[in-house]
Amino acid sequence: MAHSDNFTPYTAQRLSAQESTQRSADFRAYMDQRRSIRFFSDKPVPEEVIENLIMTASTAPSGAHKQPWTFCAVSNPEIKAAIRKAAEEEEYKSYNGRMSDEWLEDLKPFGTDWHKEFLTISPWLIIVFKKAFDYDGEEKRKNYYVNESVGIAAGMLISAIHNAGLVTLTHTPSPMNFLQKILNRPDNERPFLLLPVGYPTDDAVVPVLRRKDEKEVIVYYK
Repeated sequence: MAHSDNFTPYTAQRLSAQESTQRSADFRAYMDQRRSIRFFSDKPVPEEVIENLIMTASTAPSGAHKQPWTFCAVSNPEIKAAIRKAAEEEEYKSYNGRMSDEWLEDLKPFGTDWHKEFLTISPWLIIVFKKAFDYDGEEKRKNYYVNESVGIAAGMLISAIHNAGLVTLTHTPSPMNFLQKILNRPDNERPFLLLPVGYPTDDAVVPVLRRKDEKEVIVYYK
């Protein structure tokens, strides 16, 4: 057991096996209701909610606790319009030449195209940036397991959004370098993921999909 000023006692939850089973089942059922949504209301979402969501994501584990992420929360209409314009330019190229026929065929059930009106309708855009390295003055300091760390934080952010009664969509226009320019981010940050956040419209619809069952995603070694 480590004893030093660098460590502090950890207070664990003490749950019975029955309580753990019930809580895990309840959370599984709740998260199974989560869907990616493309039909957003412009109903406002308080900034305090967005801050809580982001700071929840920022509790994620990271390599050497470097926390190699920046979350840009955008509600400014002009900036959202600029992001939409740039994103649609890239998406148009993707749908009209960049994507393979197989890729386009796989997207048909979702009814998507290069138009991304949710980028200006949703009250907030959260852009997740990964930090390839940090600066200590003018000196560069390495970050570790950056993609893995930021990916975990993004997953926690999506879960937090669902928990707050809101919806989102993982949007990754490629390439995404325009986000770094529009938001004037430093050279050690790279765009990782764009998430519109808000409430769904009353008439929002989602594709009829089937999630893989336990036998398809779990391999037990007993």
